[in-house]
Amino acid sequence: MTLFENFYHDLLELVEKYKSLNTSLKIEGDLENSIVKVFGEKITPLARAQNGLSDVTELAYTTAEHHPYWGLIYNCAEITNSVLEKWNGQLTEDDLADIDWSLKEINQTLEKVKTKSSSNS
Repeated sequence: MTLFENFYHDLLELVEKYKSLNTSLKIEGDLENSIVKVFGEKITPLARAQNGLSDVTELAYTTAEHHPYWGLIYNCAEITNSVLEKWNGQLTEDDLADIDWSLKEINQTLEKVKTKSSSNS
């Protein structure tokens, strides 16, 4: 067993301790990738989505623009961020214009990826 797996099992024991004190916790582990997420009692599906998107956004912002898929991940993340920010409200005309622009960027990047893929075949 790895040190991270030991940590994860110790964490599960700690979570059980707090559950016995009526603290609602949820834990998700991805031991293959050394990831553990702990969610508290006030977590909502919207908050989880926004938190997960921050990981995608970080990848989009730190991936070099020369990577062939950068435009896909970046623009998809931008659209998703706009939608999640307004989840309980309404998208404005500016929001819709930004989404439309991002969709065009996605299509342009997709065409580049298709062209490169077919030239490599």
